[in-house]
Amino acid sequence: MSKKNKNKSQHQGNLSKSILDILRKESGKTFNHKQIAAKLGVNDATSRNNIIKKLAQLAGKKEIEEEGRGKFKIVKSNDYYRAVLDMTTKGYAYAMVDELEDDVFISPRDLNTAFNGDEVEIYIYNRKRNKKSEGEVTKILKRKRTEFVGVLDMQKDFGFVVIGDPKMYTDIFVQKNKMGEAKDGDKVVVELEEWPEKADSPFGKVIQVLGTPGEHHTEIHSILAQYGLPHEFPSEIEEFANQIDTSIQPEEIKKRRDMRDVLTFTIDPADAKDFDDALSFQKLENGNVEVGIHIADVSHYLQPGTVLDDEAYERATSVYLVDRVVPMLPEVLSNNACSLRPNEEKYTFSAVFEIDKNTKVVNEWFGRTVTYSDARFAYEEAQQIIETGKGDIPEEISIQEKAYTVKDEIVEAVLTMDKMAKKMRSARMRQGAISFDKVEVKFQLDEENEPVGVYFKTAQDANKLIEEFMLLANRKVAEFIGKRDEKKTFIYRCHDEPDEEKLVSLNSLVSRFGHGLNLKNRKTVSSSLNQLLQDVQGKKEQNLVDTLAIRTMSKAYYGTENIGHYGLAFDYYSHFTSPIRRYPDVMVHRLLQRYLDGQPSAKEDEYDEKCHHSSEMEGLSSSAERDSIKYMQVKFMQDHQDKEFVGVISGVTDFGIFVEIVDNKCEGMIRLRDIKGDHFDFDTDNYAIVGRKTKKVYQLGDEVIVKVKNADLVKRHLDFTLIGKKED
Repeated sequence: MSKKNKNKSQHQGNLSKSILDILRKESGKTFNHKQIAAKLGVNDATSRNNIIKKLAQLAGKKEIEEEGRGKFKIVKSNDYYRAVLDMTTKGYAYAMVDELEDDVFISPRDLNTAFNGDEVEIYIYNRKRNKKSEGEVTKILKRKRTEFVGVLDMQKDFGFVVIGDPKMYTDIFVQKNKMGEAKDGDKVVVELEEWPEKADSPFGKVIQVLGTPGEHHTEIHSILAQYGLPHEFPSEIEEFANQIDTSIQPEEIKKRRDMRDVLTFTIDPADAKDFDDALSFQKLENGNVEVGIHIADVSHYLQPGTVLDDEAYERATSVYLVDRVVPMLPEVLSNNACSLRPNEEKYTFSAVFEIDKNTKVVNEWFGRTVTYSDARFAYEEAQQIIETGKGDIPEEISIQEKAYTVKDEIVEAVLTMDKMAKKMRSARMRQGAISFDKVEVKFQLDEENEPVGVYFKTAQDANKLIEEFMLLANRKVAEFIGKRDEKKTFIYRCHDEPDEEKLVSLNSLVSRFGHGLNLKNRKTVSSSLNQLLQDVQGKKEQNLVDTLAIRTMSKAYYGTENIGHYGLAFDYYSHFTSPIRRYPDVMVHRLLQRYLDGQPSAKEDEYDEKCHHSSEMEGLSSSAERDSIKYMQVKFMQDHQDKEFVGVISGVTDFGIFVEIVDNKCEGMIRLRDIKGDHFDFDTDNYAIVGRKTKKVYQLGDEVIVKVKNADLVKRHLDFTLIGKKED
């Protein structure tokens, strides 16, 4: 073929693709040759004739169809799918399609203005057998978000908002009259308005000024704004909540089981403001004990169809940031009416169990109650009782700020329940539950919310006592509804089995530290995982292994279809115990009461949607939590720029190694190009980097000495300088 003919056929091919692209992007619409010419930006007679010919050819091949004279639209093939877009930081994306096993690769030129998390229609134009198929976005069905956080870069008559999210591949253009009060360099929330066809960037307007980048208040608010989470209640919601009658009424007490005379107490963190669960304890004449798990009766105050209920549903969860809690419910409910404070009568929703000496539940009762908490303890105080077997609480751990002695009957209750909890826990472990006692990083903050110290929190016996009885209530409530002959719509907390591939790669990774997993079956996976988590306790690789083990797990979610809970080894599990801070628990209370009243099953579709929303909001809130910890870690490290730290290599990539500092769990990066004295190459198989000249190896899990090179508060990112291996 001559060069001229070759170019001509290439041009023809490009024209076909261009026409199909136009019709595909607006797949429901029809276009005539003039409209297509205008879209392609051509208006000479030759080009128009070529378009007319090409339309006839494409119609002949049944790729497009003529609808009415001279009007064409795309023929929908089997290559179109609904998908959710997962952007990478490199500018390309993967489309996750429910019906397909593998994700579909979308190159930057085929994104067609779609962003991370958008629900889109894609067209697969290149199906591949053993590699990722390639596709393009043909339509945006639903934007995941239209508000973004960034820094305003102001020019003379316009500006750009540079978005902080590394998965956002474009700035947003803002006209001068759409900047509001924002000044150059301010951190702002910008709302996406449109992306005109020929424009390089989308257009938007500034809807909120967050403040100066790097300032504490600005950064915490921008974390919330980044995930679309509110930081205060609208005034009408506060007013509505303040109007609610929160007094305890004799007529209401008559409708409930009165448990005010039964010994009841709460155990919570020392700084807790809302106490949403209490335990009651009494010995029965037959030698068994009766334990009540009493939960704040939020659904008594939170009525469906009210503005307050709508707001709580939208939020779906409280958000716990390093320096504050953004509650799901206004304070009048969360810290007052619904909080099971000592020496106050409260409306509660209870699960009451008669338990024998082998911790077998021989009787159960669920329903609304009225209770009276006799005492409040911090975990440290309850721990003191468990460890000493006595009720003497020393001043240094007392929340009463003085030494005092706990009543004998409460001491006996705590000690008995601790023994029961330990039995229940070991039975769970035998059933295949997985024990993630992950170390929590906490900060000591001064009055200005500056981090002055870091400490680690691990669960002790007192925490585990509460945990076991909450698990019992959650499991028994789910079984009570789920095990019925007639299916009732209910909300389960579901957790699927771990991903096999992830388990295999975890196994090869931990083998570098001399550990191993047995992947033969479900039981061996669970027990060897537990063994692994036990073996790494206190070792340098603990946090790394804990984190990677958690990543092999599926994500827990809310659903109406029960699949059981793998991590807890329960066939039925629900969330019943925290309605002050989780909306699914409120729904569980409502559904449980509905079925106790003998009413028919609720609509499954309606609750499916609510479950999906709750799971999504939970995800956003835990991302915000993680970001606030990361922010505080960077802030903490800013003040320690001259100090050398021992760290563990926690990740290895082709552009750098990640190091986690042993003392404070702050993670930062050492870029390969910054390592002095040699050029390092990435060794994928061994999770290592190797020096070309010196053959020096830095491998995942190695202990190294680092210094802070750069602490970027705005990007929440740490860069380290590598000093060398610890043993050197």
